[in-house]
Order: sequence, then C-alpha cells, then structure tokens
Amino acid sequence: MNAQTPPSSDNSAAPLSYEQAGVNYDLIDPLKVSAQRAAAATAQHVAAHGFAEVAASRGESAYVVDVGPFYIASIVECLGSKALVADEMAQLTGHSFYQGIAQDTIAMAVNDLITVGATPLVVQAYWAAGGSEWFSDAQRAQALVAGWKAACDTCGVAWGGGETPALAGIVEAGRIDLAASCTGLINPKERLSVGDKLAAGDAIVLLASSGIHANGLSLARKLTERLPHGYLTPLANGQTYGEALLAPTTLYSPVTEALYKAGITPHYCANITGHGWRKLLRHPARFTYRIHAVPEVPEVLKFIAQHAGHDDREAYSTLNMGAGFALFVRAEDAQRTVEVAQAQGIPALVAGRVEEGDKQLLIEPLSIRFGDDDLQLR
Repeated sequence: MNAQTPPSSDNSAAPLSYEQAGVNYDLIDPLKVSAQRAAAATAQHVAAHGFAEVAASRGESAYVVDVGPFYIASIVECLGSKALVADEMAQLTGHSFYQGIAQDTIAMAVNDLITVGATPLVVQAYWAAGGSEWFSDAQRAQALVAGWKAACDTCGVAWGGGETPALAGIVEAGRIDLAASCTGLINPKERLSVGDKLAAGDAIVLLASSGIHANGLSLARKLTERLPHGYLTPLANGQTYGEALLAPTTLYSPVTEALYKAGITPHYCANITGHGWRKLLRHPARFTYRIHAVPEVPEVLKFIAQHAGHDDREAYSTLNMGAGFALFVRAEDAQRTVEVAQAQGIPALVAGRVEEGDKQLLIEPLSIRFGDDDLQLR
C-alpha cells in the first residue's frame, strides 16, 4: 500500500471516516485548547499552598505539581465506547468480556500518567450505569471487579476506591460509562519527562500495541454495518472481528518502571491513542521525527483500514497501527530500551530518530508526512 492509493477491498462503499462515526476532532480539540488556557490561570491556587505546578506539563498527558522532595502527577481518563462492543458480543456469544474492559479503562489512565515519568500509586474507579439493574448481572459485575484488581496488580498500584452512580436518563439503560483517575509520584525528581531534554539525535522506540486498544472504537463499531456477519465476521487469523476488537489494551507501566531500574530515563514519551501516530508530534518543540521502520500491524487494524477504505495516511492518523507507546531516548540507550521492554513481554522496535528541522513526522517506509498543522492540542 502507499499513502495515495486506498487498500483493495471487496466492499464497494465509499471510505468511512472517523467523523462519519461520530467523532470530529476539529470540533473537540478547540475546546481542549480553551480549557487548557482557562486551567492555566488556576495555577495560583497551587502556589497559595506553597507548591508549584510544572508548567511544561500543561498540554501533556498528565499534570505535574512540585511538592518539594518529589513531584505528584495526576490524570483522569474514560474508556469511551469499547464497553458497547463487549455488550454486543455478550449477546452474541454468551460470554462476558468485562475483565478485559476493566484493564482497558485502567490503561487509559495509567498509560497517560507514565508519559511524564511517574510511578502509578493510586487508581480510583468511576462506574456510572444507566440504572441500578446493571449491577444485578453478577457474572458481568464480578468480571469488572476481577479485571480491575488484576490490572492494578500488574501496575503495582493501589485501588483506592471509586463511585458507582446509577444515572438513569443520563447514561442509556443497560449501559455503563467507565473511567479511572490515577495519581503517581515522580521520585527521584530526575525521572520527570516533559520533553525539556528532548534533542536531535534521540532515538524513537515504539512499543507494540495489542490491537485497537480503546481508541477508534466509534469507527470500528460503525464499520460493522458494512460487514456480512457484523462482529462475528471472521478475520484472516481465525478470530472474529468482535473478539479482536476486545483484546485488552497493553499496560506499559511495567516497562517504564523496568527502564528506571535499568538506569534509562526517557527524554519524552507519547501514549499513541486518539489522533494515531500524529501523537508523535505532541511536544511543542520544533523537530523532525524521522521513522525508518514500522511495527507489524495487528490483523484487526489491517481489517479496519481495508474495509473502511482508508489509505495509509488516514489509517496512521486515526489508529495506533501496531504502536501503542513511544519512548524518546538517548541513541546509546535505544537497543537496551528494546531489550528491557521485551523482557516485560512487550515487543519493541527502534523505529526512528529525532532531527533538527521543521516540525514534522516522516514515516518513510509508507511515504507519509504529518506536519505541525496536523495536530493542534495546545
């Protein structure tokens, strides 16, 4: 495939965009920018307590406060619409997928928190159901509890508590809205990773994704309208489409903790979620990010790109395409970073390097270029 020609498909329908699936970042992102500017004006309240915000964390994936001997980082994230896929697959197969859904929810928060160099400390749960009856399905509810605890154990984080409101009239009946907040410590303070050390010559190491993770599900769900058997449509690897979509999101904190123990401190990190590979442009500094190797694309993401009629540029601007997390490290640490990740069971790849030049991402094997105007989050 190349960036100009859509992949072949036996589906003659027009290409399916993320906007057609109900998500338009051109509408959402300006609100994020406005909210950030308003939020920045509240930093004085932290100062009133004798502490200071780390201003460079504004616009990053987690917010950081300097409390003296260490930093505190915090984040809140929601799962999004992946629970709807679990609900549909439960009806089709009779199986509960909520243990994996719990991991997805925690991963949304933890994988953001660790981008700034934090060790996750406490997770809080927000499980808002469309009515009290949602909790009466004991198998589903206990799968959610078991999966939440298991993910906390994987990340070495305490589950502090949470909120379980029944929000009839706000959340649709029979559905649940899941979210998690996470607080962590950056200790010692040298572990802070907000990009101030990012420099030309740094290597870009990509950690493999397990599939779609929990971003792009609106598009994936919309696509079922085009498939002959919906979620039960088989993929080339033998899985059904629904099963592949529900592969739990990879938890990357074991890698970042292992890197610290190995003496490696990333200069910057990016959680590749919404906006796909454009997230590699997240840092405000003007650098060229040159990619010379791309990871293997999970079968489900190939399937989505094909049946949605996406060319490579559209696919890499929307989905993770096999890369769930990016680490920007010293060139001399690149191969060791790969080894540390693989020791944690997560495939990794030295994919490229940081260079002086215009702010752009060049994915050379696919002839794709994303520029500064392709990601506006600040």
